[in-house]
Amino acid sequence: MRNRKLTGILALGAAATLALAGCTSDGGDNGTADAGSEEMGTITLGFLPSWTDGLSTAYLLENQLEKLGYTVEMQELTEAGPLYAGLAQGDVDMYPSAWPEVTHASYMEEYGDSIEDIGAYYEGAVLTIAVPDYVDITSIEDLKGNADMFGGEIVGIEPGAGLTGVTQDSMIPAYELGDEYTLLTSSTAAMLTELENAIAAEDDIVVTSWRPFWANDAYNLRDLEDPRGAMGEPEALHFLGTSDFSERFPEAAELIAGIQLDDAQYASLEDMVVNEYGQGQEAEAVEAWIEANPDAFSTLIAD
Repeated sequence: MRNRKLTGILALGAAATLALAGCTSDGGDNGTADAGSEEMGTITLGFLPSWTDGLSTAYLLENQLEKLGYTVEMQELTEAGPLYAGLAQGDVDMYPSAWPEVTHASYMEEYGDSIEDIGAYYEGAVLTIAVPDYVDITSIEDLKGNADMFGGEIVGIEPGAGLTGVTQDSMIPAYELGDEYTLLTSSTAAMLTELENAIAAEDDIVVTSWRPFWANDAYNLRDLEDPRGAMGEPEALHFLGTSDFSERFPEAAELIAGIQLDDAQYASLEDMVVNEYGQGQEAEAVEAWIEANPDAFSTLIAD
């Protein structure tokens, strides 16, 4: 049943994978952009709204850059590959939450010469294989021989996600699961729907996940131990720009380089944007977060 549902979603998602859904912000929500913004320039932020680390930091940057005097345009994409390509080609100016060290290393090998690393804002991000806390296994090794518990399926996210590649090309071979499991791919939203349905019925389910990610706490997920290190080492989350970003937008680059968030700060930002306020109220969520965290980082503009 789960496989049929995801297959339908995948068919819809594949058609839109390379689509750029332009979503332009005129700065009216924050009341901070003015005629001076044209002089400072326009910065296009490319992000994947289903990946909520980038969703949260994109709206944080929109707030801060508009307060600094820039015009900000928000460009939504559906896959990481086209986002890196757009960044390298100058179609977008910034990727506000990249995983370039491990998860997206292949994209950096392809496009890195045309990309500027503006700075890391969070340390210790990891890719995981996870189960709800009631599931009776503790290690990825326990998946072998227990495929019947999970219907022979690992529920994943977007086909082009770095997490999907690591799971398919590293984890599954490392633990010799290829003959027992199929990695289902569609979208983050579809994975979360499958997770919610399984938890409601207390069915066993195993999913691909990552940290930081609000869903880990919301669904009481437990990371499976990875004794073979197949999911990769922890890495930092970075702000990436076009190759000449700092030259074109020096004030923006200086502000962005000063952003560093610890676990509590990041968790509260993501929770406020995704859960407390939700879709359509991201700007209000960021303002509320800044009011609650006026000293969150050294370059923060609170007013």
